[in-house]
Amino acid sequence: MTETHDVLITRVFNAPVEQVWNAWVESDQVRQWWGPQGFTSPLAEMDVREGGRSLVCMRAPAEMGGQDLFNTWTYTKVVLHQRLEYVFEFTDQDGTAFNPAEVGMPAGIPKGVPHEITFKNLGTGGTEVTVRESGYTAEDVMEMSRQGMTQCLDKMASLFS
Repeated sequence: MTETHDVLITRVFNAPVEQVWNAWVESDQVRQWWGPQGFTSPLAEMDVREGGRSLVCMRAPAEMGGQDLFNTWTYTKVVLHQRLEYVFEFTDQDGTAFNPAEVGMPAGIPKGVPHEITFKNLGTGGTEVTVRESGYTAEDVMEMSRQGMTQCLDKMASLFS
């Protein structure tokens, strides 16, 4: 059995849970934070419901080639203001999934990466969000994803200031 590595990040936002939830599920808000620093998100077609599938895009900065990287988030569990569970897959612009290694991405990225996002109302106007990504088969790839998600959450925090 192959050893896997998980990303686990907890962040507290200075915003009520409803506002933080909306940042994860509303197209105009996702486009403001999706992608690491320097990346933009020109597309976020959100269909947040169990069985639904969102198509999102992050665009690399020009100095990194400017390419568009598409992915889908296929929801397996949605509990309003509490929990999102979805499988993240790299796709083409039409949402057709592919194996990341087949297009030159690191081999440690699985075809589908389960994500769990939990939202905890802190009762003080703040919200604690925990992100868990599962199944990376290489530690360096897991660390790359952790850094990328950390930067996404940094960008999200600016929505609430």
